[in-house]
Amino acid sequence: MSEDNKIRRRQEPPRPQFPKRAIVTAGMPYGNKELHFGHIGGVFIHADVFSRFLRDRIGKDNVIFVSGTDCYGSPIVESYRKACEDDGYKGTIEEYVTENHIKQKKTLDDYEIGINLFATSAFSRSGQIHQEVSEEVFELLYDKGYLESLSTPQFFDPDFKVLLNGRQVVGECPIEGCRSDKAYADECALGHQYMPSELINPKSSLSGKTPEITKVTNWYFKLEEFQKLLSERVDYLRKNTNSRKYLLNTMEEFLREPMIYIKKNQLPKLKEIIDKLPEHEYIEEEKKPSVTLLFKNLKDREEATEIIARHGVNFRTGKTLVPFRLTGNIDWGVKTPVKEGLEDLTFWVWPESLWAPISFTKAYLENGQASSKDWKDWWCSTDANVYQFIGEDNIYFYGIAEMAMFMAMQKEEPQILPKDGDLILPHLIANNHVLFMDKKASSSSEIKPPMASELLQYYTNEQLRMHFLSFGLDNKSVSFQPAVYQTEEIEGIDPVLKEGNLLTNVYNRLIRSCFYTVQKYYDSFIPEGKVSDEILEEAKKVILNYERHMYNHQFHRISDLLDSYVRKSNKYYVNNIRTADNNDDDELRKQVLIDSFYAVRVTATLVHPISPTGAEMVREYLGVDERIWDWDTIFEPLDFFISNINEHKLKFLEPKVDFFKKHDSQLI
Repeated sequence: MSEDNKIRRRQEPPRPQFPKRAIVTAGMPYGNKELHFGHIGGVFIHADVFSRFLRDRIGKDNVIFVSGTDCYGSPIVESYRKACEDDGYKGTIEEYVTENHIKQKKTLDDYEIGINLFATSAFSRSGQIHQEVSEEVFELLYDKGYLESLSTPQFFDPDFKVLLNGRQVVGECPIEGCRSDKAYADECALGHQYMPSELINPKSSLSGKTPEITKVTNWYFKLEEFQKLLSERVDYLRKNTNSRKYLLNTMEEFLREPMIYIKKNQLPKLKEIIDKLPEHEYIEEEKKPSVTLLFKNLKDREEATEIIARHGVNFRTGKTLVPFRLTGNIDWGVKTPVKEGLEDLTFWVWPESLWAPISFTKAYLENGQASSKDWKDWWCSTDANVYQFIGEDNIYFYGIAEMAMFMAMQKEEPQILPKDGDLILPHLIANNHVLFMDKKASSSSEIKPPMASELLQYYTNEQLRMHFLSFGLDNKSVSFQPAVYQTEEIEGIDPVLKEGNLLTNVYNRLIRSCFYTVQKYYDSFIPEGKVSDEILEEAKKVILNYERHMYNHQFHRISDLLDSYVRKSNKYYVNNIRTADNNDDDELRKQVLIDSFYAVRVTATLVHPISPTGAEMVREYLGVDERIWDWDTIFEPLDFFISNINEHKLKFLEPKVDFFKKHDSQLI
């Protein structure tokens, strides 16, 4: 090796290390609806692209991508009730959820989401396994002393004479500074947790009246005991991993000490009772409109809120860890083991959805192709990792509650770095919101999002996959603004088509040009020879940057990288083939084809996780096997995959054949 190469090698950053086995998850859509554009564009496409990359990078039998329909819980019950009462739906709740599950699965298939198992938490084998896993988790947490039964306030509608489930009560979030547009019985749309008695202006969705409050006993996980460990975990992730900064900042917000905020115009009332409150620190800052009461523990704060409320003082609480409710009182749920005489309870939907991916992994391993059939090799091994793609609203559940419960289930004392044999603490990839026309859209808000299936009437899945991938949701929320939904005619290109045009126009043109030229001059045989050094060096740089961006889940950087590389490769072909043709220079023509087919091969491998169908068509016409996707051979030229280049004839490309197609509605 030359001295220059040795220096260059020393200067190159080390390549990222990937696990031997990987689980990828993409949250769980509720079983009361089809998938809207946010489900697909905000989570599933990103998870799918990463899982497809991992299959190429570490072997397809070493990657399992699982998700499923979240069948249980109050959102399902409430939607089913409305479907029956308002829309005249006649089926059972099981049929209602099953119909939505089938629609969700079809949409995922239509978007080429290459999920190994899209299961359900209620039905078939995955539902049976999920019941078993849920019981095991409960028993383990109970035996370790991390569960407690608490009698807490719950809403009751006296007109209908029923306890109200979470989604049957709507009010305002009591958490200071919360911008949620909806708050339910004990959580808001942004995931903030609070006691039902703290909900502001509660209304029953059944009667429309203010419900009464009664005490109900449920099982709670002692989440507040993990505040110190979770803080240590955040510090560790910040210093030693590529976890997204805003994810860690959001997690830290939930780990604050228990606080109460009281507006300064309430101070006369507060001063009358302040001596009756548990020990606290009183904080008053001149420029802030509220004073802060800081308590030593949650119990003291809860006692203080009762006293303050009883004396008519308005207040809001701050984010802090509260006991995490594990069970509920609705029939439609995973049954909870009977302990201490507490019968007829079901798991609250959020806790059981956190370990549902374990259930789905077990279900897949019974019949699926994998390098190991033991679920612990995937979830409890230091050789493996779990990547969970989530939306920003769910950071509390995955970043706080899940981490604490998984630590609680460790064999020895809980610690932030699991030992081999303990449950992995998953690596979270939290995306910001995908907005619709600059506004937040959701099924429960005034702005209804378009269904993901509707978009396929106007765009191909490859165009949408490229577009959503370019958003940079690791940095900020981004607005989805398709021209077909705009009320006014826009100038220039449809924003959705910008990234997809790289494939449908530029890359298509490069591939076809190479094929048509080799057919015209060399009877579909690629000329024999070496790829130019500068072409190899450029490709290597792109490949290594792509790998690093994938490792860091910076998908928008991948989009930019591919755009630059494909356009540069196309320009190289056009300029040099024109020179060869003008000068009738056959040697130059051969070299251009050798170099350009190498660029086609490299791009196909990098595009494979993003646009699998088009990339597979390129492989088919090149006449090579699936080793072309293997990152162990990522730097190899085409002739590496061909036994004899002089005898290897490419598949004939007919005129006007596209490898990456436009939607029929876009063809003129």
